[in-house]
Parts: sequence; C-alpha cells; structure tokens
Amino acid sequence: MKRQIIAAAALSALLLAACGDDETSTSETTTAPAESVAETTSAPGDAKACAEGKTLAAGALTIATGDPAFPPYVLDDDPTSGEGFESAVALAVAAELGFEGDAVSWVRTSFDTAVAGSDSNFDFNLQQFTINAERQQVVSFSEPYYTANQAVLGYVDGPGKDVTKLSDLKNLRLGAAAGTTSLQFILDVVQPDAEPFAFNSNADAKTALDNKQIDAIITDLPTGLYISAVEIEGTKVFGQFPVDAGGAGDQWGLLLVKDNPLTECLDIALTALTESGELASITDEWMGQWTEAPTLSKD
Repeated sequence: MKRQIIAAAALSALLLAACGDDETSTSETTTAPAESVAETTSAPGDAKACAEGKTLAAGALTIATGDPAFPPYVLDDDPTSGEGFESAVALAVAAELGFEGDAVSWVRTSFDTAVAGSDSNFDFNLQQFTINAERQQVVSFSEPYYTANQAVLGYVDGPGKDVTKLSDLKNLRLGAAAGTTSLQFILDVVQPDAEPFAFNSNADAKTALDNKQIDAIITDLPTGLYISAVEIEGTKVFGQFPVDAGGAGDQWGLLLVKDNPLTECLDIALTALTESGELASITDEWMGQWTEAPTLSKD
C-alpha cells in the first residue's frame, strides 16, 4: 500500500536530497497532534533532563523539514502525522526529549540553506542530511539515525545487467551527482576504466541514463530503488555494496545550528530509541521495502 502511495506522488525533489535543492525557506509552522507522537518503550529521563532550557522556546520543540517533504520520509507533505520515516523518527526523538502534542511544531527550510548553516529557526532539522566533515564546519549533527549503502542502477537489458561484484563496474560508463558520496564511491572504490560522469543532480544523472549516455547510476539505495520503481520503467537496482566494500554508506544525522548544546540530548534520545528497538521498528516499517536489493560481492 505504501509503495502505491509513493508511486502516485510527485517525488522528483527526493532525488536532490543527497546534494541539495533550490527551494527557499518559509516560516510556516504547523502543530503536531498529540495522537501522532510515537510511543516509546524507554524512559525519556536523561534526554528530557538534558534538553531542559536548551530549545528555542521554553517548553517547546521546533523541528524543520523540507518544503515540500516527500515519501517515504513524510507522507502527504504532513510531518505532523508521524506517517513516513523521518516524521516518525522526529516525533519519537521529540517524545524522548519530553515534547509531545502541541509542544512540537514544524517549520520548513531548504536543504541548501540548512547545510550552509544559514537557518536558525529550528531546534533540529532532518532532510536526509549526510554527515560529512565539510558540513560539520558550519553545522552540528547528531549521531546517525540511518545508514544508506551505495547501490548500482541501470536498465534490465543494459550493459550493467550482469553486475554481481564490484569489479564488474570497472568497464561501465558510470554517473553520479557531483559532491555526493556516490561519486566519491566511484572514484575511490570502483576506480572505473573511464572517467565517471559528474552531474549537477541525481535528476540529471537519471536523464543521462534514460538517454543511454551512461550505463549505470551509482546512488544511495533508497533513491535507486525509487528511480527504478517509479521514474524509469525498465530499470532495476542490480545490487548494493556493503560498507566493507571500501566505501562508507551515507550516514544521515539530525542537523542543528553549529555547537548547539541540544546535540548531546539528541544523541541520548537516539541511543535510547536504538536500545529499546523502536528506531529499528520505525526503520523496518518505512524503509524496509526500499532495501530489497542483493548485496554485491566486493571481490
């Protein structure tokens, strides 16, 4: 059912998440209904005590997401519902911090201004932000709440159809979005015979694949499976590469203003959600259907 909902949505901006978007910030705020807050099985004690006095507004928590926000991260562009992976994660973290119902509000920001450290109208922001050293110079991140492996995508009858291991990629024309861990994976790990194509966005890489200018795209697994299922008929994800293949997966973190003292509290909350199993449950519910791709050999 979720796949049908996702397939029906206009989700092209999802593919820009790894490298940014051009949407402008807005100040629109909505309020989460009390019944939408995820229930936790672990006591919020430490995280709640840690967060006291560290939020923008006393007794309230302000969370940011994209404008618009897309499935499977937020359904129907309504983060207050708890429906969607990042909506559910955010509300579960909020509950650990002691904020529920009307104490939780949402604002919208663009991806690019958030990672540039230009926005400060939120306590934390989540839009599939990959944690990296360059971004950490201007913003702070929580510990990761999700790790997305790199994956290879192409036409089912194309040059990449027989890919089963890393070395099978070396003679293919590969492409990825510039500035992403996917392009770095090609350069550092695959080391193909031909120079890889670096595109302005995943959308441009998708167009190049569709026009047969490249043989395969390297991207994070959720994005690759979305492209295959929804955007380019006749393609498939041939497989994903584990971290021990030599390339680190994209680790997504909650983003905060640089050196925000609330960062420590978010880490405590995520640890509690991990230990209770709730984070795994949320991940299985909303991302499980997006990770059905074979693991390719690194040899």
